[in-house]
Amino acid sequence: MTEVGVHEAKTHLSRLLRRVAAGEEIVITSGGRPTARLVPFDAVAPREFDLDRGMLIVPNDFDDPLPDDLVAAFER
Repeated sequence: MTEVGVHEAKTHLSRLLRRVAAGEEIVITSGGRPTARLVPFDAVAPREFDLDRGMLIVPNDFDDPLPDDLVAAFER
């Protein structure tokens, strides 16, 4: 792991980002103390669809009008 000071990091950020993209980790120091770490970005795995297929069944009357007493309760 490479350590660079804040000034060097500001001056050579593009170069440091290329090194990080190649897999290197770089620690940025301020006053000799570690302050931040540049690490490669992990790609997010693509989502898988239909994993829950069949777990929920929508009843045939799902979109039927609500009973009058339930509608009245919402309108109070």
